[in-house]
Amino acid sequence: MHPATTPFPIRYPKSRFAMRSVYSFTAASVLTSIIFSLLLFISIDDDPLMQGMFGCLAIIFELGKFFVWYEVGERLARRHYVATITALVFYAVLAAISIAGSVGGINSATNKAQSYAGIQQNQIAAFDRQIDAIDQQIALNNEAAKKYIELNRIAIGLTRIQNENNKLRQQQQELATQRDSLPVTRQGSVLGLIDGLAQTLHVSSQTAQLGLVIFLSILLDFFAAFFISLIGEELRFRKHFERLNAAQDSLAVETPKLLTYQSKPENQSDSPSQKNSQSEPLQEIEPEPSLYQQVLDALRSRDVRCSKKSVVAAFKIGPEQAEVIFQQLLLEGWVSQKANKHYRWESDYTQ
Repeated sequence: MHPATTPFPIRYPKSRFAMRSVYSFTAASVLTSIIFSLLLFISIDDDPLMQGMFGCLAIIFELGKFFVWYEVGERLARRHYVATITALVFYAVLAAISIAGSVGGINSATNKAQSYAGIQQNQIAAFDRQIDAIDQQIALNNEAAKKYIELNRIAIGLTRIQNENNKLRQQQQELATQRDSLPVTRQGSVLGLIDGLAQTLHVSSQTAQLGLVIFLSILLDFFAAFFISLIGEELRFRKHFERLNAAQDSLAVETPKLLTYQSKPENQSDSPSQKNSQSEPLQEIEPEPSLYQQVLDALRSRDVRCSKKSVVAAFKIGPEQAEVIFQQLLLEGWVSQKANKHYRWESDYTQ
């Protein structure tokens, strides 16, 4: 036996908890992407029938996009590169439609949040304008009072102007009280992030909002695509793992009997020839070597190239059985694995 020269990584299928988490994240991201696309497609028309049709169209685009991405992984695993490129182009078209829908939906939600803050700011601005108009009216009344004083008509118009100014100041105080009693505008976290990005990048709030919405839409699609690829890869690995286990079980052979002794029926009498044969020493039979030993001997004698394809062709076995045999050879140090997953005979170097 040779010591193992290359550590063999052992991987097992993911646990139920891990797969439930993956399925939960995938369902949440896909559902969120569908909702944002629905927000855009439903707003195209006010007719309920058209809204239903556009909503179904959005759902079809979203679900079809993620299924196409799953199919990209399947075709890539089968090494059908032309079919993979075709599916990838189709996915790119659907992803562009989906990202546009998500951008519209997120942008609509952000604009709605900004509209609430804008309404309150407009109310405060309206009170400020009324207060400024009263200040201007009081200033005009004061100018008129100066004219009355210059013309020595204090008793005629000055008292009336003063009473009018007092009413205007009282009205001004009431407006200021109503303005100050409005609830304080609370800026949401998203709006605060948009303002912070606008100040940091020295751009307008609209530009910062558009950039943030596009980034979140692309991130949402990548998030869902990652977990869908993870599910597809795990399902393919589980099938491969089960095939390897089945092939490894088929390699287990029964220990051959080493003696020629066989039990005979009780009613059968011993013939003279049989008695003579029983008196002779029992002869040993050479056990047939196992499949693993046969492959190892063939590789030692260089009758078969050190590759799974050559072993499969020479011994008429399946690829799974060949994989199990080469894994055992790797563990025992007879072969090593290259970066391209091919095997190399290492006996001459380790002896």
